Amino acid sequence: MLILVTGGAGFVGTNLIKELLKKGHKIVSVDNYSTGKKENHIKHKDIQYLDMDILDIDCDGFGFKPALIYHLAAKARIQPSFEQPEEYIRVNYEGTYNLIKLCLKEGISMIYAGSSSHHSGKLSNPYTFSKDMGEEIIQLYRKHFGLRASIVRFYNVYGPHQLTEGGYTTLIGRWLHNIENGIPCEIYGDGTKRRDFTHVDDIINGLVKILEKGTYYNDFEFGRGENHSVLDVARMFDIDPIFKPEKPGEADMTLANKYEARVHLGWDAKINLQDYIYDQKPFTS
Repeated sequence: MLILVTGGAGFVGTNLIKELLKKGHKIVSVDNYSTGKKENHIKHKDIQYLDMDILDIDCDGFGFKPALIYHLAAKARIQPSFEQPEEYIRVNYEGTYNLIKLCLKEGISMIYAGSSSHHSGKLSNPYTFSKDMGEEIIQLYRKHFGLRASIVRFYNVYGPHQLTEGGYTTLIGRWLHNIENGIPCEIYGDGTKRRDFTHVDDIINGLVKILEKGTYYNDFEFGRGENHSVLDVARMFDIDPIFKPEKPGEADMTLANKYEARVHLGWDAKINLQDYIYDQKPFTS
């Protein structure tokens, strides 16, 4: 099967492409490299990397027609969205709508990466607002216009190829980098906010199951179904963090509801955060 992966040079996209290639699929990756990295490119005869924006995708101009789009590309993270709200709406909403039009025109199925921040309220920050707009237009076109699409919300993903520096990092990647480089780890707020941390291998397993089962009319949540406070994570790392003022727009808690994924996909998360942390080099050497 020919599959288009948007955000294919990013964290989740790179891990997904590796698994899809193992299963014999042909891949076209589209990434504008705003956060994706060319060093994530996989050398394989069955993958093509395109440096472009998702708003510019038009399969007529490339001579190929995928059977499925994994739409992972997005402007991510909550805090940068306060600085660039227009760009978040442009990419996360308008870019998604561009792909919907393509899917309807060409009969292509889509798997859309939503966000666990959905549960914190649409107006909590520009990032959540833009991702929810993407979800809602997919649901609209799925209900009334025959769009074949599933929505998947990822919960605090960590693992290989995660970003470790800059404003788009997540907690686990940033702290691993800081500890390895002797940089203090910071907590914003009092550390009681709780997050459902999910290993990228579990995420990829779920994404592939949607493809294999052809379940393109559902909304899934991929998470462990358990959460830890930021203070809990600091204890797992065995560090004394520096406390800084809380940042706006952050939810008090995230926790996946795995019911749909279990019933329709037979999926569950298997990898434990504490085991992952203990297996990392800075803590075993």
